[in-house]
Parts: sequence; C-alpha cells; structure tokens
Amino acid sequence: MIDLYSYTTPNGYRVGIMLEECGLPYRTHIIDLRSGMQKTPEFLAINPNGKIPAIVDHDGAKPISVFESAAILFYLSEKTGRFMPKTAAARAEMWEWQMIQASGLSPMIGQLFYFMNYATEKPESVLKRYRDETMRLLALADQHLKGRSFFVGDEISLADIGWIPVVATVANSNLTIDGLDHLKAWCDRMTARPAVQKGMKLVASS
Repeated sequence: MIDLYSYTTPNGYRVGIMLEECGLPYRTHIIDLRSGMQKTPEFLAINPNGKIPAIVDHDGAKPISVFESAAILFYLSEKTGRFMPKTAAARAEMWEWQMIQASGLSPMIGQLFYFMNYATEKPESVLKRYRDETMRLLALADQHLKGRSFFVGDEISLADIGWIPVVATVANSNLTIDGLDHLKAWCDRMTARPAVQKGMKLVASS
C-alpha cells in the first residue's frame, strides 16, 4: 500500500494520475496548504522540503518515502516497469520533455498564478514575463505534438503524465490554449483517460 500526501494542485494531481495509471493501491491524505499542514513536524518527517506531493511506499521490508513529483513518477515507473520508453533515444526524448515541464513550465505557471491570484502587488512587467514564458513553452509543446499522439511516439510516457495536469489547469484558467490545436487535441485525449479523471479528483481516503 502507498500513502499519498497531496493537495489540489497540478503537482499533486500528477502523482494521483500516475498511481491510477499504474493500478497501484493507495490511500490519499489531503495536506491543506492553506492551513500550513505541509509545515507540521509530521509532514516534514516525510518531506523535509515542506511541499506536496509526497508518498510513503509500504510494500517493501521498510517504508520508502519519496518527495518531488518528478522523482515520484520515476520511482513508480521503476517499481512497475511502466511508462518508460524502451529505447535509449526515446527515453532521452521523454526526459527532455519531462525536464522542460519540471524545470520550466511548472515554475513559470506557478509564479504566474501566484501573482495573478494572491500577490497584493501585481507588476505588469512580472506578469508579462511569466505569461510570455508560459505561452512560449506551451507553443513549443504544440509544435512537438504535431503528428503525434503523445510526447514520445504513440504510447503514453512519464512526459505525458507530467504535462497533463499543468495543461489541463491552463485550459481551465484565464489563460487559453486556443490556437494550439495539437496541444489541445493531446489534452483532450489525455483528459478522456479514466485514470487522469480519477487522479485529478484527489479524494481523501476514508
């Protein structure tokens, strides 16, 4: 059994989607970021960085804690043997797009949403920087997905699981992916998957 500690953000959804796609049994614990649960001693013992998501895998001789969503996806891929391309070239391509999401798109859109929704001051130059870079990376993905079903060939990989909660969040925000037809078609394919739908509901276990 795996314990998932998460919240209703793209980073949190990502791991829920992966667990559902892998068919692994898990329990969800909602870490309410608004109340500061991520900074409690109990949670910091699991993730000293004080951020969601994190998991604790109880399947082995000793529990294994893993934090950071990209690291969790890789751990679960190794555990199940799923969503990792078979050839070196395909794996390299997958990691390229996974890293663009983890180090580029997610930080940019995270800062953009913070300044749009929570900051008391909203400098237009700051908003423009984060908005422009977010849209540049989405346009880059749109061109990559031209003629492709998924980020790497015709099979879903970690890159798709990494990108989908961010793109789905953008599509439902005051940004838009209108005009990015290849990205939108990919988003529609991904959000039609039952595992994606269930992973993005993030319902606490009773």
